[in-house]
Amino acid sequence: MSKKHYVIWKGEKTGVFDNWPLVKQLTAGRADAQYMGFPSKDEAEAAFASTYSKALMKRSLSKNPNQSFTAPTGKATPVKKTVSKPVKSAPTNRNSADVNIYCDGACSPNPGKSGTGMAVYQKSELIELWYGLHQAMGTNNTAELNGILEAMRYAAPLVAKNMQVQILSDSKYSIDCITKWAKGWKNKGWTRGKGEEIKNLAIIQECFSLYEKIKANLTITHVKGHANIEGNELSDRMAVYARVNKELGFVKYTDTINIKTILAMEPG
Repeated sequence: MSKKHYVIWKGEKTGVFDNWPLVKQLTAGRADAQYMGFPSKDEAEAAFASTYSKALMKRSLSKNPNQSFTAPTGKATPVKKTVSKPVKSAPTNRNSADVNIYCDGACSPNPGKSGTGMAVYQKSELIELWYGLHQAMGTNNTAELNGILEAMRYAAPLVAKNMQVQILSDSKYSIDCITKWAKGWKNKGWTRGKGEEIKNLAIIQECFSLYEKIKANLTITHVKGHANIEGNELSDRMAVYARVNKELGFVKYTDTINIKTILAMEPG
């Protein structure tokens, strides 16, 4: 059996190594660490000549991902197999809106490196993907709230044209913060009562302010996560793509939108 080799793109030292304890030592405690294992020296050297992001993409698209290991979160863990179940289109109520916006957040570890993604549909037709808002020390909740905020920003000019927009998120916490709890918190001076602090307050306040302006033509719907619903899965892949590529802005995905290829990317 050939000896495993490892690539470090970001760490105390970079290069190709064949000693896992050394790799752990060179990457330990670094939030920006980028490294991955390969079954041969040739594969490792080829990957090192490229980039970490491209190596992740290639790994995700591999027909046999169990041959090697990846560690996007800083730990050596087996690559997950791509879900083989058929992808569902969406909840049936999606078609009642003119525009449907799926949003999602990804964070690894939690708290840790986070990103946000969005998939925009005109009725049932996918028209755009968005990603970004990388935070070196974010949380799942901040990434999810950022997703709803960006979705509402996208929705605002459409609502102004009297279009019906639906935002779909798998974060019940984020939805409830905006549609159920924020009004009461605002009435209490933006506390839970007795001065108890509200986590993620700045994002929640911004979300609620925009929600109040556009809610007449806006629906925010909870959708089950990791249930093979196309829009949710695509926004999830974009969130991970943002986290891995450390995109600080919130930008449109400009590569060719091949749904099958994007779904084969690393999931959150």
